[in-house]
Amino acid sequence: MNLSALGFRDFRIYIIGNMFALNGLWMQRVTLGWIAWDLTSSASFVGFVAFVNFAPTVITGPFFGVLIDRIKVKRAALITQASMLLLALALFASFITGQLGPVMLSVLSGISGVVASAHHPVRMSLAPRLVERGAIASVVTLTAINFNLARLTGPALGGWIIATGGVGPSLFIQVLCYLPFILAISFLRPRQRQFSSIPTAPFLQALRVGIIHVIHNRLIRHAIMITGIFAFIIRGTLEILPVLADGVFDKGAAGLGFLTSSAGLGALVAGMTKAMMPAQATRQLPRPALVSALVGAGIIPILGNSSSWELSLFLIGCLGFMASISAISMQTAIQVDLDDDLRGRVMSLWVMVGIGAAAGGAVILGFLTDQIGFAPTLSWLGSVEMIFLGWIILRIW
Repeated sequence: MNLSALGFRDFRIYIIGNMFALNGLWMQRVTLGWIAWDLTSSASFVGFVAFVNFAPTVITGPFFGVLIDRIKVKRAALITQASMLLLALALFASFITGQLGPVMLSVLSGISGVVASAHHPVRMSLAPRLVERGAIASVVTLTAINFNLARLTGPALGGWIIATGGVGPSLFIQVLCYLPFILAISFLRPRQRQFSSIPTAPFLQALRVGIIHVIHNRLIRHAIMITGIFAFIIRGTLEILPVLADGVFDKGAAGLGFLTSSAGLGALVAGMTKAMMPAQATRQLPRPALVSALVGAGIIPILGNSSSWELSLFLIGCLGFMASISAISMQTAIQVDLDDDLRGRVMSLWVMVGIGAAAGGAVILGFLTDQIGFAPTLSWLGSVEMIFLGWIILRIW
């Protein structure tokens, strides 16, 4: 496995502290989804909560990307993590005071989305600058493994706590999870960035430079396009898991935790698999990324028609695997040769497309599920996306 990034002190501190914050993040995701379903029993509202959490990344993400390329990334990381801590406190306080209804949940989910839209370019700029450039591919893979390990443990822990102790204890533990990472960031010493004309360029002109770089770079352009297409149906499906867990199989919060953890297990296996793959040339999109996206879209109709809980768990794990292989490969291809002073803007655009597509997918899937049912929605949309994605991949190849 490519573990070269672990040879750097700052990256070791970063990845250990980040594990706590990521577990808190995944516990929060599963808790928000469960609260949305528990309050309304509406697939549309579950999709709406996911949408308002993701939508700010589409609107504000690229602007934060420009900002991150101008300011000290360590300071930005401390600000975003402190903001996440305050939001976790607000969620806990509003719940224990009985104020966490549908409106308050939507508002806090939207504010959380704004903070996340700043955090995405921060994390994608900070971690690669904790190592030498030759170890950046290892950074992408190891941070993905760390993310998906938390994706396995966090939802299972969150679902178990909700099922045994209620929502309140789960929200309180999420608050505690952000503290170790804030402490870890304070010890980091990121590699100095070599500026070009970016700091003196007008803000919107700097954003335009990042967009032009994406448009003119064939590899990045295709990576972002494929990411958006597969995120719409695959990540959109993963955002309405409360509907599958309780609406289809009547498994409650614990079942939601198991489903989300199953996706995390698949993603974790994907990260470890990617770490053991030989290095790929960066002049073209990695074929495993394209094949995984296509197979993932093909799984969606099968999941929609599954009447077995065990089979659904397995299929969700497969979706997590396919989505992560594709995402890690895409991000690695983009990050390896990217200049530090463009990293925030380019990666914010990549995240904007991926999360924006997932947000739109969650809303449409939730609405159609309420109208025609879970199985027909996944069957029709999954089949259409698989055909469309296959056509795009053939054109790229």
